[in-house]
Amino acid sequence: MKIIIIGCGKVGFALAEGLTQENHDVTIIDSSAERLQDATEELDAMSIVGNGSSINTLLEAGAADTDIIIAVTGSDELNLLCCLIAKKQWDCHTIARVRNPIYNKEIDLIKESLGISMIINPELAASAEIARLLRFPSAIKIDTFAKGRVELLKFRIKPEFHLDQISIAELPRKVKCDILVAGIERGEDAHIPNGNFVLQNGDLLSIIASPKNAAAFFHNIGLKTNQVKNCMIIGGGTIAVYLARQLLEMKIRVVIIDKNPKRCQELSEYLPEAVIICGDGTNRKLLLEENLEGVEAFVALTNMDEENIMLSLFARGHSQSKLITKVNRMSFDNILDQLDLGSIIYPKYITADYILRYIRAMQNSIGSNVETLCHILDGKAEALEFCILENSPVVGISLKDLQLKSNLLLGCIHRKGKVLIPRGNDTIQVGDTVIVVTTQKGLDDIQDILKK
Repeated sequence: MKIIIIGCGKVGFALAEGLTQENHDVTIIDSSAERLQDATEELDAMSIVGNGSSINTLLEAGAADTDIIIAVTGSDELNLLCCLIAKKQWDCHTIARVRNPIYNKEIDLIKESLGISMIINPELAASAEIARLLRFPSAIKIDTFAKGRVELLKFRIKPEFHLDQISIAELPRKVKCDILVAGIERGEDAHIPNGNFVLQNGDLLSIIASPKNAAAFFHNIGLKTNQVKNCMIIGGGTIAVYLARQLLEMKIRVVIIDKNPKRCQELSEYLPEAVIICGDGTNRKLLLEENLEGVEAFVALTNMDEENIMLSLFARGHSQSKLITKVNRMSFDNILDQLDLGSIIYPKYITADYILRYIRAMQNSIGSNVETLCHILDGKAEALEFCILENSPVVGISLKDLQLKSNLLLGCIHRKGKVLIPRGNDTIQVGDTVIVVTTQKGLDDIQDILKK
């Protein structure tokens, strides 16, 4: 597909990276020649210096015969304008990033009025992921499928769980609940395991299960499953506002620390039920005075990755809280994995996943559709949710008889409200939701799981 991306910031670059890897024809527009040069040196993409709302610039980028225009500049209004011009001028698909909470209640109206295909809010998406983690603090990462009826949860195996040297085949019997191991990270290696794979202490384990079975699994191995009662947030940016609203609705006590007096005043108006403290969140004395040792969740959301990392390390040494660390740059992700920062949130990659899912869905045949897409196993694999709309080559055939591609796992079938962990004699039916885990990226149709 021919795709134009307007804006070459963190999100724009992440998008371009993902789309070029899937062999799309990508052109990036940005007013900064320096940013574009950095991007084109790393990516197989065209670049044009200019204003993305200019018709001449868009024409130069090939907008007249493009499939999708994605606007992810730093300005919500510019993004909406770019999409409006593209829609009116060439009637192509358009996607806009809109971040300001002011527009949040009007998103559907804006989308319909301007004819925009999709509006994505990175901060809202990131806050939703953090809120899920605080409902289930034992997990490092949680992805949901089938409208929340299926979960993919990641956690680290510790000696007290007594899972060391247990094979995958033995695991359901030992934990006495129906779960499926979707992936294992061990050091820098990622595995989609078979039944003979043996677990070790320190492994990062990703499991697929219904929420009920996931809770039973964690309970049976001795992990806490109750949501947190209170949360300390460092940094009062947009993510903090969205997150605090969700946590307050969950009856979780919220404390936000920010050093900007004007911003603290705004936060007090936005969030009257939260405790707002004007102070330096990196001041250890202040953190201890505000009962860091007693908080059940600590969320580092400043604008600096280094600050967030240091804050989480400090909190880990002074509390037993659930740690969540926001990181924008992926340059040193292998090092971060070794620091035990709890759950690491990458807003730009959450945004890219949402948009990639939409683009995959556009490429589907009539027989299936990509409903959910997320990157797992440190980005080395994908978990995709396919909705089976009508007969396709996979329908009605026993799973053991399907010629599946290597490094691919059918993780779950959701059928009429029931969650099925698939076995060899099970079949896929029309109307099912099927979750596929694979290291082979670029699948956009359910029939892509089959060998050619």
